[in-house]
Amino acid sequence: MSFFKKLKESIATKTESVTSKFKEGLEKTRKGFVEKVTDLITRHKKIDEEFYEELEEILIGADVGVNTVMKLIDELREEVRKRRIEDAADLQPVLSEKLIDLLRGDENNDIRLNPSGLTVILFVGVNGVGKTTTIGKLAHRYKQQGKKVLMAAGDTFRAGAIEQLEVWGERVGVDVIKHQAGSDPAAVMFDAVQAAKQRDVDILLCDTAGRLQNKTNLMEELNKIFRVIQREVPDAPHEVLMVLDATTGQNALSQAKLFGEKSGVTGLVLTKLDGTAKGGIVIAIRQELNLPVKFVGLGEKMDDLQQFDSEQFVHALFAGLIQDQDKEQQQAEA
Repeated sequence: MSFFKKLKESIATKTESVTSKFKEGLEKTRKGFVEKVTDLITRHKKIDEEFYEELEEILIGADVGVNTVMKLIDELREEVRKRRIEDAADLQPVLSEKLIDLLRGDENNDIRLNPSGLTVILFVGVNGVGKTTTIGKLAHRYKQQGKKVLMAAGDTFRAGAIEQLEVWGERVGVDVIKHQAGSDPAAVMFDAVQAAKQRDVDILLCDTAGRLQNKTNLMEELNKIFRVIQREVPDAPHEVLMVLDATTGQNALSQAKLFGEKSGVTGLVLTKLDGTAKGGIVIAIRQELNLPVKFVGLGEKMDDLQQFDSEQFVHALFAGLIQDQDKEQQQAEA
């Protein structure tokens, strides 16, 4: 069975609405990446050095990352030799397969939930990446699953951050624990954990300040928040999710490297993927940081934050090719 057929069958077992969200959210990347690959294959037919160079340029242009691209091209060369592939068109499924391998990694990208009590999820990341919006959308997601959710407004420094979280709280019907602007974020977290315990809450989602990642005082503040939470819930926080803006490309990767080393990040959330033609940044980040991508933002709507799925991601990118193959097969059978 062909790779694309296997991929399509694997996707068929998943929710149609989720598949549609991935397709719609990755439309710009599909046009900027897969259409260029298809054009390259149509023009070249044969796999030669010029073909590899152009493919390299396309992948780097899609923000897949130079190191990852070099590794990928080397692997493709090896597969071409091993399988004795001569026709460039036969390389498309091999490329798709390699992309899934790069995205999948070893880690499980499920959120680690506390099986016996309160789960605490901490969100970190610089200002402007969509952190508060992500928290609001996750609160909605967990509430839809029947869980009791609470939010903590720990970003007490950015003007309007507390109010923004409160607006999301009203929209999704989830309470927000807050203090005055400028107050100690660790004190907010202490009150939030106490309230969560008293109210028998399942999941506490905690916002934190998002000033520049190289500021020592921000890291000290995060450490203080960790200590306060751990005193009350010994194995918490169960997740530290770093929120990154996919439209900033390689800058998002730099942020993640600087921030992740110092703040105990356990997973990533990539927002605004629908707004960029450079969705390859998911692959670069996944490879260079060796951290699982837990969620991706695929649009503005409340349910457009989706759990990351490597097969859905690659299927959405190559959806046009899969349809073309289906048509060809139907014509051949007719």
